[in-house]
Amino acid sequence: MSAALGVERSLSGQPWRWRRPQSDEKWGEALVDELLLGRGVAPHELDRYRSPTIRDLLPDPSLFRDMDQAAERVAAAVLSGERIAIFGDYDVDGATSSALLTLLLRQLGSDPLVYIPDRQAEGYGPNLPALLGLKAQGAGLIITVDCGAQAFEPLAGAKAVGLDVVVVDHHQCAAALPLAYALVNPNRLDEGETGLAHGHLAAVGMAFLLGVALVRTLRAGGFFAGRAEPRVIDLLDLVALGTVADVAKLHGLNRAFVAQGLKVMAKGQNLGLQALAEAARLKTAPSCRDLGFALGPRINAGGRVGRADLGVTLLTTTDPEEAREIAQELDRLNEERRAIEQVVLDQAMEAAEAQSGQPVITVAAEGWHPGVIGIVAGRLKERHERPALVIAIGEDGIGKGSGRSITGVDLGAAVLAAKDEGRLVGGGGHAMAAGVTVAPGGVGSLRDYLSERLAADVAAATANRAMIIDTLCAPRGVQAGLCDALDQAGPYGVGWPQPRVAAGESRLLQVGVVGNGHVRGIATGADGARFKWIAFRAADTPLGQSLLAMPGDRALWLAGTVHRDTWNGGNQAEMHLEDAALA
Repeated sequence: MSAALGVERSLSGQPWRWRRPQSDEKWGEALVDELLLGRGVAPHELDRYRSPTIRDLLPDPSLFRDMDQAAERVAAAVLSGERIAIFGDYDVDGATSSALLTLLLRQLGSDPLVYIPDRQAEGYGPNLPALLGLKAQGAGLIITVDCGAQAFEPLAGAKAVGLDVVVVDHHQCAAALPLAYALVNPNRLDEGETGLAHGHLAAVGMAFLLGVALVRTLRAGGFFAGRAEPRVIDLLDLVALGTVADVAKLHGLNRAFVAQGLKVMAKGQNLGLQALAEAARLKTAPSCRDLGFALGPRINAGGRVGRADLGVTLLTTTDPEEAREIAQELDRLNEERRAIEQVVLDQAMEAAEAQSGQPVITVAAEGWHPGVIGIVAGRLKERHERPALVIAIGEDGIGKGSGRSITGVDLGAAVLAAKDEGRLVGGGGHAMAAGVTVAPGGVGSLRDYLSERLAADVAAATANRAMIIDTLCAPRGVQAGLCDALDQAGPYGVGWPQPRVAAGESRLLQVGVVGNGHVRGIATGADGARFKWIAFRAADTPLGQSLLAMPGDRALWLAGTVHRDTWNGGNQAEMHLEDAALA
């Protein structure tokens, strides 16, 4: 990659590089093609990727191991009237997966039981008492979603009492698999090449594929001869939400899931999502960013600091009043979660300073709320630009931890390896996120193991750190029209990054600290054109300090992502500033 604007060391201390060599073309289709090509799309695939569709990108569900077996077992339960139970996870991916299958099964004449475990009392994944409780309520088939890939003992216990369990998961698997009737997971080690290529799907994406396979199986048996066939595609709003909230990579099929799911969501068919958007004070149809920063956190709040099943109840209710009440409660819980998170974050940040040179940041303390440690781990990862693990130690000395990783460092595989070596009571996850259970006194051993195992990967991932720039514009170009042009290559997220724009030459008219350590300002070009910018949580960083001290007559390049600013009904653009450099 060539140097961008001659910047070898920015205000944050990194070089800038073009994602692709710049051309003389301006906005419009040429810019969209440049963005797609820069994200790895082959020239002959441009037409397909400009408008990703389910028709073009959906694989045959049968290519995944155990998919046909799972679909046939669920279909048999539907046909016979056997009671089905869904066992989900307490995060957004688990809630949307559970809701998707619940809504689909209801349309097929089956009203499933739904069980979401309590984060603090039960922890992650299936547990035998809960499974036996579902059996006592009449369930003969249990479908686990977003969990189950590592549930060896609970599933063995379920099998022993005659319970059939179908596992629908996406977390990394060990060589041995639990005793399930069927285990559908693109990250099975024995999965075929095409199935493994879909290992980036969230659990809700796999649940959608099971839904497609189930409807197809029932159709082949004549089930719909006298009844309407469900439109599984109408459930893509849930798939989009779960995919974005679980930070799944937005390439391939996931791009189609999100792009088409946003269109379904805009129709307002799901009462719960509509009520949640109102509670989040969204004025327009939700965007991809809204899924990750407005809707997802509110659903997560139920599992973090409230009642674990609030999210799935909201997403499956048919009562407008119930939807409104739950959405308001989740909004309240989200505010409570923010306050708890800030306390833990301040303490974790202080503890992490002593490990700033380590390959992996691992901090632990008693009294930390386990419902916010994943969010705090993400903040530490952003601050230190390396994997971070935050562990809440309970009164019994057992630690419950959550980790977040950086691109190029597979944290989930390292956690599984630590578990195999006996350094963990339990653990699992995927490349970018993982959870652990640590025995009393075991944090130090785990910290040393992860740092030693991942040191080379972290060094390689951070050695070539650079700000990647997609395109350049004058300050006058930071406007709503640029947002429209950039949106054509979306949706954006992990694995399909939001385009970074460099704007300049610019000078700072106003700079100040607002909110929780954000640096906000107004920049202007030589022609007097102005645009607003904000650098989130940057007040105490080298970038923020430099901007606050910058003379108003100093020319700068400002780099970041450009977003539409609809505050108070406006239609302007604002840069979310990530870096700056002297011009």
